[in-house]
Amino acid sequence: METQHYHAVALLSGGLDSILAVKLVEEQGLRVKCLHFVSPFFGKPSQVRRWRSIYALDITTVDVSDDFARMLAERPQHGFGKVMNPCVDCKILMLRRARELMTQYGATFIITGEVLGQRPMSQRRDTLNVIRRDAEVRDLLLRPLSAKLLDPTPFELSGMVDRERLLAISGRGRKEQMALAERFALEEIPTPAGGCKLAERENARRYWPVLVHAPTVTAAEFRLSNIGRQYWQGAHWLSIGRHQKDNEALERFAFPGDLRFKVVGYPGPLAVGRQFNGQPWSEEVVCDAASFVASFSPKAVRDGIAVAVRVTCGETVREVQVMPARATVLGWAEDEWPVVREAIRADARARALPVHATPDDGRDGEAE
Repeated sequence: METQHYHAVALLSGGLDSILAVKLVEEQGLRVKCLHFVSPFFGKPSQVRRWRSIYALDITTVDVSDDFARMLAERPQHGFGKVMNPCVDCKILMLRRARELMTQYGATFIITGEVLGQRPMSQRRDTLNVIRRDAEVRDLLLRPLSAKLLDPTPFELSGMVDRERLLAISGRGRKEQMALAERFALEEIPTPAGGCKLAERENARRYWPVLVHAPTVTAAEFRLSNIGRQYWQGAHWLSIGRHQKDNEALERFAFPGDLRFKVVGYPGPLAVGRQFNGQPWSEEVVCDAASFVASFSPKAVRDGIAVAVRVTCGETVREVQVMPARATVLGWAEDEWPVVREAIRADARARALPVHATPDDGRDGEAE
């Protein structure tokens, strides 16, 4: 356990706002431990060492994958955003974890880079208050970039933090942040947008079937769904590599009880069939999947003959003879975004959860 000598912990996404918020507090002579949260949907752990160097920040990576997967499985209480981004519940989850870590670091308060009115779902004044309340950080949370537009915090009132040196930024403009970045002489200016795969339609098409069909939703399912091409036939799930890097990743993230498909004697992708709860696929489904996988081998398709597909499950290895076919009897498919969008909204209505359709630029998923 680290020495307990920090004044604050901060949620650091690696975006400009979160960096500036930390710099404003550090400028007052206070020590800040930055927490970079990661999950299958957001986070850049490979960049942490570089950020430490170029921004001179003290950063630790915090994995919230399992907690996040559980929240999605149970559905976010405050609903999804325009796509499948649970921005309000995401910020609440991270703040709760930051609150738990405060004791470890000896911290008195928590910092975020939130800006009043910057994002339509998660940074309205009423929503900022909901986040502070539900995360149980009402008297612990400082938002330095918009502090002068918000109620004073106990550590401002006590003089630990000089409120006059904090800011009153609001809205979606970036002019003030860019000027502040220049004042702090940041070596690089990170881009403000993006960061969360759940805010992207293409990824929502991958993730939603997992929530619908997986008996137990864990981070492992979402890590698998991030790889290659994703196809479903009812509750049968097939992940197909696009290149060697995908094939290697599928090998790493496949479960021991999954099926592995590989065309014999032809170049082609590896495919993984997830057998939920160890329930084996029927022979019909295995052969149909093998035929579909073989269709991703151009040379096998050109030869126009039946090919062998090796099917491996644990220590069991066998081969099935199939004709390569993209349009199979069972019909493996990816849901189109309009279908997924309506399914998400129907699910929210059935659970009496908020349905958000507010246009945004996709930045709501960034953990600033």
